[in-house]
Amino acid sequence: MGGHDGDANKGATGIKQSEQGNVVRIPRAGLRSGFGRVLDGEMEPTSRVRVKICGITSLEDACAAVASGASALGFNLYPGSKRYINLETNACWMVQVPPLVTKVAVVVNLPLERALEVAAHPAVDLIQFHGDEDSEYCAQFAQSGRPFVKALRLRGEREVEEANLYSTPFVLVDAASGAAYGGTGSAVNLQLAVRVRERHPDLRLILAGGLGPGNVGEAVAVVKPYAVDVASGVEVSAPRKDGELMRRFVQAACRG
Repeated sequence: MGGHDGDANKGATGIKQSEQGNVVRIPRAGLRSGFGRVLDGEMEPTSRVRVKICGITSLEDACAAVASGASALGFNLYPGSKRYINLETNACWMVQVPPLVTKVAVVVNLPLERALEVAAHPAVDLIQFHGDEDSEYCAQFAQSGRPFVKALRLRGEREVEEANLYSTPFVLVDAASGAAYGGTGSAVNLQLAVRVRERHPDLRLILAGGLGPGNVGEAVAVVKPYAVDVASGVEVSAPRKDGELMRRFVQAACRG
């Protein structure tokens, strides 16, 4: 991965990082938008839809996502994903992301003890369970007092009815796409997502699944989520993110 020369970035950015001896600066633009600061187990309320760019795999993509105005960055720790990264070997630059941009560790079916370790890592602000973790597992994790997101693959009314059973108000709804754990680009059923919001108005609903710059505005207008989540929709070739697509996505989501 190539670095950026510090002089070339003067005046455009605020917080500097280093990777392999190269100086990289995180744009100040990202400081204006937090996914929701973690405070005493809760998240700050907001009237503006939040944007999480998921599947960040490199320092360059993290910088571009922050510059686009992303509220949160997702780091996929599931080895079965094409966007997988190792937490320990990438923490040196992850930890330098501005404090009001939330760093989300996306995990799948981890043993509870390991999930608690990941959630406590200094490079992680929030953990997202994106596998088959059931309500009992989530209740046990919730005893730690750490906030978390639970992802649900919307198949039908069962998921709608059970969306509030996971001991967290932060629920991400994604497309049901076979056995895959997200990131497929398959479109979420917006009407089912609306049903989740209407059935459980106290949930902070995070909308994912098949979103991109061309449809996120309409999806936000229809579902009225707390936040939106995107991975493949801002990629030209996975897993690398495209800066222009991210910028357009954030703008469209906020207009929606």
